[in-house]
Amino acid sequence: MGQYKNQEEAEAAGVYISKVRSFVKREGRLTKGQAKALESFWPTMGIEFKDEMLSLQDLYGRDAPVVLEIGFGMGKSLVEMAQNDPQSNFFGIEVHRPGVGACLSEAGERGLTNLRVMEYDAVEVFKKMIPDGSLARVQLYFPDPWHKKRHHKRRIVQPEFVQMVREKLAVGGKFHMATDWEPYAEYMAEVMNAAPGYENTATDGDYVPRPDYRPITKFEVRGQKLGHGVWDLIYQRTE
Repeated sequence: MGQYKNQEEAEAAGVYISKVRSFVKREGRLTKGQAKALESFWPTMGIEFKDEMLSLQDLYGRDAPVVLEIGFGMGKSLVEMAQNDPQSNFFGIEVHRPGVGACLSEAGERGLTNLRVMEYDAVEVFKKMIPDGSLARVQLYFPDPWHKKRHHKRRIVQPEFVQMVREKLAVGGKFHMATDWEPYAEYMAEVMNAAPGYENTATDGDYVPRPDYRPITKFEVRGQKLGHGVWDLIYQRTE
């Protein structure tokens, strides 16, 4: 917002500020390794935000299915998925700079060429940079559940958001969500079951077993030992 004191003042001056924010920007402190990784690998793997559509084919130098993950955290499972599936192109969006640094460090160390990352708000990236019908899969793993009822409106899974995701998926493409908070899983299913143009891929109830391509996290293993569940939901774009 720069010189404007608040949103109202900025809007009065005609400055457009996005209302829908998928994340709040959190800088955090970078370790030396993360800072070095950003310096070394951002030029080849990082994408700057621009108000123009990307050519995904040019971005990767090939035509292959694109899997996009929103909020990849420290990037461990995203890097693992990219390494395990060299036939696909992977695209990660995260606002937490240490996470971006950690992801680049890991990806660079493994010499991955099929991964690109952005440090920006996912909603803005979807609206301005991702071409319609271009994604094979969108992944949203363990988003903030905003437990309190009065905070439910802050949850990223909302009717408007899931329609935006659908537009970017190819017909037949999948939207895969996972959460360890059962009330959020139920809420996700409720939003998705009511969303036009999607079909639940589950054959029994709303949830699916964890697919092999989603690596199990240390945090999940720990949770399982304590008897905690994780719920995976996969919906397919039908039209």
